Amino acid sequence: MVAAFFAGRDRAVDPAASGAAPAVVLAVRDLARLDATSFHIEKVIEVSDAQSRLWGLVEAKDAILLVAVGDVVAGVDLAKLHDGDVSVDAATHAVHLRLPAADIASSTLDERATHVYSRTTDVLASRSEQLEGQARARAEDQMRKAAIEAGILERAQASAERTLRALLRSLGYDHVEVDWAERG
Repeated sequence: MVAAFFAGRDRAVDPAASGAAPAVVLAVRDLARLDATSFHIEKVIEVSDAQSRLWGLVEAKDAILLVAVGDVVAGVDLAKLHDGDVSVDAATHAVHLRLPAADIASSTLDERATHVYSRTTDVLASRSEQLEGQARARAEDQMRKAAIEAGILERAQASAERTLRALLRSLGYDHVEVDWAERG
C-alpha cells in the first residue's frame, strides 16, 4: 500500500505552498492504516472443562491441547491524525507530526497449521463442542499478549516513523520531527 502511494507521486509538493499543513495531513491520511510489522507466533494451549458427576463423588474432565500458529500485525491508524497534529514551517521546509500510538491491528490463526494435538474426554464427562473454540480464542489472546511483550508495538512505531519520514521527505520536507501520543 505504501509503495502504491509513492508510485503515484510524480513530483514533490512545494512545502512553501499555502495550506501545506492540510496537504501533509491528507498525504499521511491517504495511507489510512499503516500496518508496520508482524510477528509469527506458535502457542500450545490447554483448555479443560472439569465436570462433577454422581452427586459430586466423581470428577470428570473434557480437555483439549491445541497447537496454535498465527500472525499478529501491529501498526498505526493514521485516520486518527487531526489537523492539529501536524505543524509545518514552510520557511525551513520542516514538518512536525504527533502520531497516534501503535496498536494491534489483527491477530489471526493459520487454519492450515493450527491443529488439535490431543483431545481427551473421561468416561463420565460430557464432550463440550465449544472447547476447541475456547482454545482458539485463548490462543489469539495469548498471541497478542506475547507479541506485545516481545515489543511489537515499539517495532511498529519505529517502522511507521521510517516510512512517514521517507514519505514526507519525498514531498519536499527536509526536516521531519515525529512524536507519539500515549498508549491508551
